[in-house]
Amino acid sequence: MELNNYIDHTNLKNTATLKDIETLCNEALKYHFTAVCVYPYYVPLAKKLLKGSPVDVCTVIGFPMGMNTKDVKAFEAINAVEAGADEIDMVINIGALKNKDYDYVKEEIEEVRDAIDGKTLKVIIETCLLTPSEIVKMTEICNETFVNFIKTSTGFGEYGARVEDVELINKHKGEVLEIKASGGIKDLKTMEDMIAAGATRIGTSSAVSIMNEEDGCHHEN
Repeated sequence: MELNNYIDHTNLKNTATLKDIETLCNEALKYHFTAVCVYPYYVPLAKKLLKGSPVDVCTVIGFPMGMNTKDVKAFEAINAVEAGADEIDMVINIGALKNKDYDYVKEEIEEVRDAIDGKTLKVIIETCLLTPSEIVKMTEICNETFVNFIKTSTGFGEYGARVEDVELINKHKGEVLEIKASGGIKDLKTMEDMIAAGATRIGTSSAVSIMNEEDGCHHEN
């Protein structure tokens, strides 16, 4: 298992500086992570720093609350792609889901999906705010809208990814849909547990320490 291939190396602190993003991108290049995940403001910088490399630039839309209108989210996504984003992680309208306005939730996902011209779309459902039945419903909607990934969390909720939530999503997802586990994944065991539960992408701000931990395990064996 090549752990680096699973990782979106993430810095979504609202205090992140240019230097922090430079460090993030340099680490992603060093460890060959799949992507870096940054705020839209830093997409042009990340794109420039990663130019010519296989590391993708991922950014977040409607983040972290998800309560913008769908038109605003679509504009944000177009703007991010024009700035160089390869992947879009959008937060659903959780209020609309709670209202059982499933058509709205589906429409906003489709509007963002159609706006980004075939770029990778990950749909953040914020599992800590949802009931198991709402998690299942969102998995079904993600199946129906043919997005690339369903993502557990923003990392700003009460808790992040949980194995049982990833397992629940994995049980109900279609063949096309993949799972990104994100939020609170700070060590090697947690990451391996998420992958075992069905996650094929891991969002973490602890990627370097996880890789060092894995390296240490290899040296011990």
